[in-house]
Amino acid sequence: MRLIEAKFKSLERRGEGALIGYITCGDPTLNHTPVIAEALIEGGIDMLELGIPFSDPIADGPVIQRAAVRALRAGVRPTMVLEIARKISMAHPDLPIIILTYYNVVFRMGLENFFSLAKESNVSGVIVPDMTIEESSEYRAIASKYDIDTIFLAAPSTSNERIKKIIECSSGFLYLVSVFGVTGVRERLREESINLIRRASTVSNGRIPIAVGFGISKPSHIKNIIAQGADGAIVGSKIIKIIEENINNQKEMLLNLKKYIRRLKKAALKTSQP
Repeated sequence: MRLIEAKFKSLERRGEGALIGYITCGDPTLNHTPVIAEALIEGGIDMLELGIPFSDPIADGPVIQRAAVRALRAGVRPTMVLEIARKISMAHPDLPIIILTYYNVVFRMGLENFFSLAKESNVSGVIVPDMTIEESSEYRAIASKYDIDTIFLAAPSTSNERIKKIIECSSGFLYLVSVFGVTGVRERLREESINLIRRASTVSNGRIPIAVGFGISKPSHIKNIIAQGADGAIVGSKIIKIIEENINNQKEMLLNLKKYIRRLKKAALKTSQP
């Protein structure tokens, strides 16, 4: 059993939804990333999503775009991100680490080389937002060869028939994009998000865990999506915003991150009350 699947099963036994925290690797510097990751882990994240900074992150809103710019200016490269993943995994061998990147990065490194390095770095899964299932057969074959999960996304506009096809091509979990548009902090969950969770849960019928991202930033969001049938929540923009707001005060940054994550994790308990 792969690490992501094992983590979801363990959390399910404990009556918890998964809390997945996203950070852009190298924001604001490469040295910050392990320290920030440690704060998130201490706060209670169940999985860590590390973003490889990219010059044209089409799925990301302004907060994460600024983080990518800071990381690129700091000289961060894909191999450095994988090395950071390796160091974090050595300290936390039971923590699934997921890489988010764009296909151009993987293509330039070469599929075999990328997944070989990812395996050496103990990466559990990879998300490539701009890759379609129709173009993914070679990618998925090589990822599977190195025992790394391929995580695909589905959006509110995705039909039930296509969700079924995406699930057939996915492993680890299905990533539900809760809203139309890009990543970013939002005040409330929309009806389209709730409908998507319900539809995906029905189509999946327990075959693969479902995690919801894009706009998830409050404990109430997490309680709601767990109540609707999701198995986990992915939080990124709000975490990056806390980093950005405290960029010159690391002590305050880490303290605020831990406090924020603890609040979110409490909301992921399936027995918790609103």
